[in-house]
Amino acid sequence: MADPILIAKHGSTEVFLLPGMANRHGCITGATGTGKTVTLQVLAEAFSAQGIPVFLADVKGDLTGLTQPGAASPKLTERLTSLGMETPVWRASPATLWDVFGQQGHPVRATVSDMGPLLLGRMLNLNDTQAGVLSMVFRVADDSGMLLLDMKDLRAMLQYVGDNAAQFKTQYGNVSAASVGAIQRGLLALEDQGGDQFFGEPMLNIDDLMQTDAQGRGIINILAADKLMQSPTLYATFLLWLLSELYEHLPEAGDTDKPRFVFFFDEAHLLFKDAPKALLDKIEQVVRLIRSKAVGVYFVTQNPLDIPDTVLGQLGNRIQHALRAFTPRDQKAVKSAADTMRPNPGLDIGAAITELGVGEALVSVLDEKGRPCPTERVYIVPPASRIGQATAQERQAVRAASVVAGVYETAVDRESAYEKLTQRVEAAPAGAGKGASTASAGSAASPMPVPTAGSHGEPGVADEPASGGMMDGLRDVLFGSTGPRGGRHPGMLESVAKSAARSVGSQVAREITRGLLGSLLGGRKRR
Repeated sequence: MADPILIAKHGSTEVFLLPGMANRHGCITGATGTGKTVTLQVLAEAFSAQGIPVFLADVKGDLTGLTQPGAASPKLTERLTSLGMETPVWRASPATLWDVFGQQGHPVRATVSDMGPLLLGRMLNLNDTQAGVLSMVFRVADDSGMLLLDMKDLRAMLQYVGDNAAQFKTQYGNVSAASVGAIQRGLLALEDQGGDQFFGEPMLNIDDLMQTDAQGRGIINILAADKLMQSPTLYATFLLWLLSELYEHLPEAGDTDKPRFVFFFDEAHLLFKDAPKALLDKIEQVVRLIRSKAVGVYFVTQNPLDIPDTVLGQLGNRIQHALRAFTPRDQKAVKSAADTMRPNPGLDIGAAITELGVGEALVSVLDEKGRPCPTERVYIVPPASRIGQATAQERQAVRAASVVAGVYETAVDRESAYEKLTQRVEAAPAGAGKGASTASAGSAASPMPVPTAGSHGEPGVADEPASGGMMDGLRDVLFGSTGPRGGRHPGMLESVAKSAARSVGSQVAREITRGLLGSLLGGRKRR
């Protein structure tokens, strides 16, 4: 059994988080400047020491101090003495630095196909009609076996579906040119926010987030999010995609003595702000089900009201820092926070929330039977690593020593939807004339090109002069013929080719399946 984690104390009162209950999720809430970041740092250190990998977003740049040992200062020494706490053993935690833009850490990428239409639609702020068109474009790409890896792939696929709307109308539904245009404009705005750097390959391998060092300590994955926060929708959708990837990737684990992975959502209100109900329902479902994968999810936000009730009800471990009751909404938040924490006969929770000092918190965690413990007013223990930022040189040293150094730095652009559609456009003139009647056979619904009449199995090649007699009859049987009124009579080879194309297309459609939040299932193995 893993040892309990001391997270806070006051006098003789000590509060321990049981690792076996850490995957019942939790939240850290409180106003700006009350100590939420240091609390997150303490929890990340403790999980790492237990051999549990951690992922967290560094919104202000302060959390890079985890990579460096702490040091005693007069102010900290005075505080520890007054609170009766021991000076921690100063040490750094093992960490890997990540950055969507590749500037402060290893690049983080995802493919458009793996992101899926649901999350991408939220990222583009699409309405229901536009989201339906986007889902249709993904379906056409999936059925065609065309990979959407980066932004230019999605742009090309959108243009292709828009230009051939009549061809797809009966099978997939109407395509509005206005909706295609709105999606294209949304992609332009997303590119300006850095989406073109996020989408592509090599895609992040979830296993690279779940590493331990030589001493058995879990690696703390720190995502540089100070620049990413300038695009809050991209930030929230990226974290949600990452959580869904964990859910789809990890096998069932049941109840374990400690989590397999712990995930921190900082600035969690961005995750739920303006999210459609369908997405909120799926977020709730992921949070509820991922516990069985031995993953703990912790939301960090200023106000408990930022988290929907359906999600807040799943969070068993609560750390509440001070709230300010200056407005009616603040007063409502204080009352809501007080009412949702387990009462303590000797503590007025509602009054205490507005009186807490920096680093002081109301804490209620789950006991060994999964029951909330009475709320205690305590002080968070100090971290063993540095409180504050690491220098640029220190970050560079951590990045160079990482086990994934050099793996993600160089982008890869392999053949995908853009290249295939470009090849079709370039090859189109060669198919003029007789071959034009069968050009649709090489469309998205039928990835294998179909031989035309008289082509001897080579599309777009002109007929040889007729030799007459038996050879003409054999050619018509094998390659088909054109009647006096222009009607097509397919030959044996053409029929076999069409059948094979349909078989390939249906096989691709059977293999491409999407998970709870639209991510591809088993996609990496197929590629």
